[in-house]
Amino acid sequence: MKAMVRRRERIVRARTIQQLAAEARLAQAEGRLASLTDSADRLGQLRDSLGLGPGGFSAAVLANAGEMAMRLDNARAGLADAIVGARATVETCTAQRLEARIRSESAQRLADKAAVALEAWREKRQAVASRPRSRLGEGGVA
Repeated sequence: MKAMVRRRERIVRARTIQQLAAEARLAQAEGRLASLTDSADRLGQLRDSLGLGPGGFSAAVLANAGEMAMRLDNARAGLADAIVGARATVETCTAQRLEARIRSESAQRLADKAAVALEAWREKRQAVASRPRSRLGEGGVA
């Protein structure tokens, strides 16, 4: 019984570590998603700030502004795929964290049941040990 309780306690510790690792992976994935989203927003703001004010401009200035706008748009489009991948990773990590939490809670319940069973076994053993025994071997009448 004691071995079963110790084994279940080890399982609880392992499941808890797995749950913490899953939470860390989720936090990392969420941080990456937030970073990518922030970068895409900054690229959009930078693209919007390229508007030229009133006045005369040379063709070279207009060409440079157009080239910069195109590059910013391409960079932002490239981030869109990364953002989609990061969202999928966040969803996967969320599911893994939930599974890890369920396993951890299940292991905890099993460990609690084992501890209760061990305590019941000890009480039963103690009750049997404290019960008076007949002394048939010492000349007692049966």
